[in-house]
Amino acid sequence: MAKKIDGKTPDSIFNTMLAEMEQARQDIFVISEESRLSYEQMKNELEDVRTEISAIINTGDFLEEKTRAARRRLAEVSQCFSSFTENQVSHVYKQANELQVQLSSNRSEEKKCRQKRDKLQRRLQILLQTIERAENLVTQLNIASSYLVSDFKNVDEAIDKNKTTQDYSLRIIEAQEEERKKLSREIHDGPAQMMANVLLRSDLIERTYREKGADSAFQEITALKEMVRQALTEVRRIIYDLRPMTLDDLGLVPTLKKYMDTIEEYNNGIRLNFLSNGKEERLPNNYETAIFRLVQEGISNAIRHGKSSEISVEMKWLKDQVDINVTDNGTGFDQEIVKHQSFGLVGMKERIELVEGNFLINSSPGNGTVLMFHIPFKKGM
Repeated sequence: MAKKIDGKTPDSIFNTMLAEMEQARQDIFVISEESRLSYEQMKNELEDVRTEISAIINTGDFLEEKTRAARRRLAEVSQCFSSFTENQVSHVYKQANELQVQLSSNRSEEKKCRQKRDKLQRRLQILLQTIERAENLVTQLNIASSYLVSDFKNVDEAIDKNKTTQDYSLRIIEAQEEERKKLSREIHDGPAQMMANVLLRSDLIERTYREKGADSAFQEITALKEMVRQALTEVRRIIYDLRPMTLDDLGLVPTLKKYMDTIEEYNNGIRLNFLSNGKEERLPNNYETAIFRLVQEGISNAIRHGKSSEISVEMKWLKDQVDINVTDNGTGFDQEIVKHQSFGLVGMKERIELVEGNFLINSSPGNGTVLMFHIPFKKGM
């Protein structure tokens, strides 16, 4: 028998569907966080087991040496049996037997610990896969809900749009979600992890003071201050990547110099060069932000995908245009393949269009990459 239609409007149905998707996203997030907590606890347990195995092996080596010595002594007594008293012979036999029992017990304990270690490693791998699947599901749900909202609100216009436009919109949403995931991981692996270590370290200070005295506790406090300083530095780096405050205060050129110095500091073995020719101009905020992001994306791609060891940024200030070249000595790529797949290039195209500019790419496998941006402006904008 057919179900009776309850007369809900499409908006109501759509909102209910979005609410259910959001609830699913929250549930997956909870699973991810619980799995992550279990992962950290199990990782600590694994370290304890590894330490225990190392101690057991050292004890076993010591017992094995003692057992060999006892056997040699037992062989000597057996050869000259009549030269020893009954008590002496009994003592040698008893000592050799006790050492053999201890060694057997040690080997059995080592075997159990190794089995426990292997089991923990397998469980850690399963938890890690669960965390990764949960993160991917959350990302997919975010992309789906964002795309559905965008598509539903503009349904009349969407009917007239072709598939290329839809694909382009989806790529932008995917790029945004990828950037959010990257930021989430940076915060989790950086400041969040550091602050968790600070919390654990702070719990040790009181115990250190009681057991080892003020000097040792003071050393712990000094180490704690250094960890907080590192966490603060990491937070500032992330904030700087999101929106450099110097961009508004000092302008584009000083901000790019500072950004490249920061990148060089955080990436050992990578050299960055910056050159600005011509009379520098202060541009509107949206222009300076767009140019900064274009250069930032170019440098990021050169490091992450191009595996570059040297990157150069050259700016040429002309009468009514600024040209920027980002050159690297990385692996390069096939332009025909990458231009249809790269979220970074889609983002660059979007940004350059916002400031009515254009850009060209010169790259091939094994020959590095050159990004050329041409951005027009009017004096006194």
